Amino acid sequence: MTAPWITYRPALKVLDCTVRDGGLINDHTFDDSFVRAIYEACVAAGIDYMEVGYKASRKLFNGGQFGVWKFCEEDDLRRVVGDNPTPLKLAAMADVGRVDWRTDILPKNQSVLDMIRVAFYAHQVSEAADMIRDAADKGYEVSANLMAVTTVTETEIDQVLDVLCQTPAAVLVVVDSYGALYAEQVELLVKKYLAAAKAVGKEVGFHAHNNQQLAFANTIEAIIQGSNYLDASMGGLGRGAGNCPMELLLSFLRNPKFRIRPLYKVIQERLLPLSRQVEWGPYVQYNITGQLNQHPRAAIAARAGEKRDDYIDFYDKLTGDI
Repeated sequence: MTAPWITYRPALKVLDCTVRDGGLINDHTFDDSFVRAIYEACVAAGIDYMEVGYKASRKLFNGGQFGVWKFCEEDDLRRVVGDNPTPLKLAAMADVGRVDWRTDILPKNQSVLDMIRVAFYAHQVSEAADMIRDAADKGYEVSANLMAVTTVTETEIDQVLDVLCQTPAAVLVVVDSYGALYAEQVELLVKKYLAAAKAVGKEVGFHAHNNQQLAFANTIEAIIQGSNYLDASMGGLGRGAGNCPMELLLSFLRNPKFRIRPLYKVIQERLLPLSRQVEWGPYVQYNITGQLNQHPRAAIAARAGEKRDDYIDFYDKLTGDI
C-alpha cells in the first residue's frame, strides 16, 4: 500500500515566477535588492528554477518606461546573481512578437540563464517553433507556453501540440492565463498534453492564475494528473489576481529538500512592504473576469480607477446583465 499524500515525487520541479510575473504590476522596475532577495530565498528554499524576467526587444519597448527585468540583459543579471554558483537554474520568458530572438537571446555559453520559456498564442505556433529550435541550438533548456489555453479550441490545441512535439522543447506548459480553469478541465488538459508529450520524451508543466482563488487547488490537480513542472510565486505575487503561492505549494510537496522558512522571511521583509505600494490578489473584479474567461485587463483598469469598489458597475459592463 502506498501513501502518496505523505511522501513526495522526486521528479517534480518547481519554478519561481515572482519577479517575472510580478513585474507585470510595476513595469518590471524591481530594484536589485528586491530581485537579489527573491534569488537568495529561492536558493535557500531549494527551488529548482527562478524566472528572472523577460527577454524583450528594446526596439519594441521603451527602456524609459520599463525596468531592466523586461529585458534581462547579461550585465543586469550578473549584477544581481554573479555567475550563479548555485544549483538554482535561471530562466527568462520570451514572448513571440516581442523579442528579436535571433539577437536578443545570446548563446548559452555567453549567458547566466539556463532556460528560455517561449510564450505564444495558438496562431503564433509556427514562429514559436522556430524560437524553440533557436534557443535549444544555442544550448538552453526550453519550455513551450501556449498562453490563454482556455480560449483555444480542442482541435487547435491538438494541432499546436503536434507542432510542439516536433521541436526540442523539454516542457509543454498548460497556462491558465485568465484563471478560468476548474479542476475537471485541468485534468483533461494535463492528460491531453501528457498523451502528446510522453510519446516524445517531454514533460508537462502547469502555470495557474488565482482569479477564482483556485490556483493552488488547480496546481494540486495538475500534480495528481502527472504534471512534473510547476510554477508558483512567493506570496502569490503576479499580474492581477496573482499566481499559486509558493509557500503553500512547497509545503504540499513534502520533499525534504525544500525549506519553507526562507519564503516567509522574504514575504515578511519584501512582499509585505510591496503590498502597501502596489496591489495584487483575487479581488472581486478578477473573480468576475475568471468566471467569464476573459483577460484581466478590464479588472486591472477597474482596480486602478475611481470605481475600484463598484463591483456591480463592473459586472454590468462586462455582462450587460442589468
